Amino acid sequence: MITNFFIPELNNRDVHELWFQQYGATCHTARATIDLLKDTFGERLISRFGPVNWPPRSCDLTPLDYFLWGSVKSLVYADKPQTLDHLEDNIRRVIADIRPQML
Repeated sequence: MITNFFIPELNNRDVHELWFQQYGATCHTARATIDLLKDTFGERLISRFGPVNWPPRSCDLTPLDYFLWGSVKSLVYADKPQTLDHLEDNIRRVIADIRPQML
């Protein structure tokens, strides 16, 4: 995905000063992935193993992590769903109730 789509799209757009930020999920921080991103972005990489350390739960860099997902989780589990169907219904309801003002 990165080599076949993402990087060619960046090259097509002539973006040379773009910063790339990635969160710390293990699958996204494999050595091959980090090496490829370092080659592409140099010092403009924000990542767990990049030149600029990824700040987890940063309110300005990852606002959804800072507020939204915690809020969604607390609302989804408020009535302690006991079945997968109940959990899925709660997720759909809570996500549907998100208003632009919350974001």
